[in-house]
Amino acid sequence: MTHYQLAQTNKIKSWVVITAFTLFVGVASYAIAYGFGYGLDMVGMALIVSGVMSFASYWWSDKVILGISKARPAKREEFFDFYTVTENLAQSQGLPMPRLYVIDDSAMNAFATGRDPEHAVVCATTGLLNRLERPEIEGVVAHELSHVKNYDIRLMSIVTILVGMIALLSDWALRMTFWGGRDSSDNKEGGQLKVIMFAVGMFLALLSPLIAQLIQLAVSRKREFLADASGVSMTKNPEGLIRALAKISQDKEPLEAANKATAHLYISNPLKNVHGAVGLFASLFQTHPPVEQRIAALKGLV
Repeated sequence: MTHYQLAQTNKIKSWVVITAFTLFVGVASYAIAYGFGYGLDMVGMALIVSGVMSFASYWWSDKVILGISKARPAKREEFFDFYTVTENLAQSQGLPMPRLYVIDDSAMNAFATGRDPEHAVVCATTGLLNRLERPEIEGVVAHELSHVKNYDIRLMSIVTILVGMIALLSDWALRMTFWGGRDSSDNKEGGQLKVIMFAVGMFLALLSPLIAQLIQLAVSRKREFLADASGVSMTKNPEGLIRALAKISQDKEPLEAANKATAHLYISNPLKNVHGAVGLFASLFQTHPPVEQRIAALKGLV
């Protein structure tokens, strides 16, 4: 399979998941609102509130994340390979030169952020830049620029809005039910149908946030595969990214500046919390696919 075919396959899989996610949110929202006896105005309120909060996070995401990560601007003379590799790749892809930052940490990792290519940021740890060779740095930077080029940050913002909507709606429904909810005559009509819909609404109110989060993580994992394939299409050198991923996976040091809210941004899980669970159950809760699977996919391009 060529890198173009792999990228196309991952794009299709990502949008299938997004479509299914959107349908799930719509059905779950309706069932919760109907089952608890609330109108669709409640769904609208949840969408507006979560949408405003998510949009604000998305619009200022680069500043917030760089501040949390304690990143500093990368100077050309200090990080020559990082700067020139990014400059060459951006020029070859017709992308604006992103702002470059570094995190002073010996852990090996990197991420991209920013709401669009014109406001993009690529950030790497000093541990990664000091321990990788230039072709490997090129592979990592190409991966991160692929996230920018493919508008992955915008896509994940949409997913975040959907997750926020369903979480907020579920929380409101459960809180209002606890305090008595609505007790209008409409809610007492319909007999068994009302009982069934209430049970469905209660079930979804309890489990929808978890299901939504699992779908969000699935989307994140698919975008990592896509960024790997797209990055290789930029460099035409799968070996660079393969060696980089292998070295990063061997680094067992967690990144101190990372947290659960920002972990999905990095090229590899920065928390290194992959112990204690096995099999499919463990993989469902991971922000990134296993490095072994990513390397196997890339070796198929060699």
